[in-house]
Amino acid sequence: MQPTGEWLSPSPTLRIDDLSAEERAVYATLRPDRLPQHVAIIMDGNGRWAGRRSLKRFVGHQQGAKAVQQVTETAARIGLPWLTLYAFSLENNLRRPRAEVSFLMRLLKTYLDGHLQRMLANNIRMRYIGRTRDLPHDVQEKMREVEEATARNTGTTLTLALNYGARSELVDAFRGLAAEIKHKHLSAEHITEADIHRHLYTAQMPDPDLLIRTSGELRISNFLLWQIAYTEIFVTERYWPDFRGIHLLEAIADFQRRERRYGGIGEDGGEVEEDPDRIRIAVS
Repeated sequence: MQPTGEWLSPSPTLRIDDLSAEERAVYATLRPDRLPQHVAIIMDGNGRWAGRRSLKRFVGHQQGAKAVQQVTETAARIGLPWLTLYAFSLENNLRRPRAEVSFLMRLLKTYLDGHLQRMLANNIRMRYIGRTRDLPHDVQEKMREVEEATARNTGTTLTLALNYGARSELVDAFRGLAAEIKHKHLSAEHITEADIHRHLYTAQMPDPDLLIRTSGELRISNFLLWQIAYTEIFVTERYWPDFRGIHLLEAIADFQRRERRYGGIGEDGGEVEEDPDRIRIAVS
């Protein structure tokens, strides 16, 4: 479903000359008028990347944070309006060892603090989705600081999904909609998809056009379940710490080779019968 509400669309400025030579070579194969408006990424494989190298898991997370900045800056240079990264799930918070969760919170705070000036230099606007109210207070304060500092930027909107779960998002949306129905004395029979969309965390952004998953896993992992109804999915075997801007561009190139039909009929969908009433239905 394409959202029917309005959102504040970023107005990125292209900085193609700032791409690496390898990135420019891939970008040259793209059609700029067919870039996705919104790319979402399930960043997976930090722990396995570290395990393959006989390193501690925290090293994989640190390398993953470096990949975030590199990919985000490439997105900003090509004028990608929206980039959403699945950084920390609700399930991570509940099921990972507390020492690892504590480290991830410190890493997030350090990342935001250490990269604010680069975000400003790249005209990146920061946002968050998820039950962020349950994160440590010092982390929330740093998140607010960076969001406010980048609020006037007009380039790529980088959204971090933190303490996020799609089912929890839907529960929160339905609670908000139920409260609105009660307060305004509305009839439940008149609820539309647009009404639900208004109460999602992502109400102010378009649905993703492209979802990228690293590490080769073929699952959605409770990420943006409502929003990816018609999203194209690209899976790479590459672990997230090894993912770079050039790989983002390669995923976009693959996206541009696809035909998006939204439930309609594509060019190779066969000939449409002009008078379907003339067709005899065979009974076996």
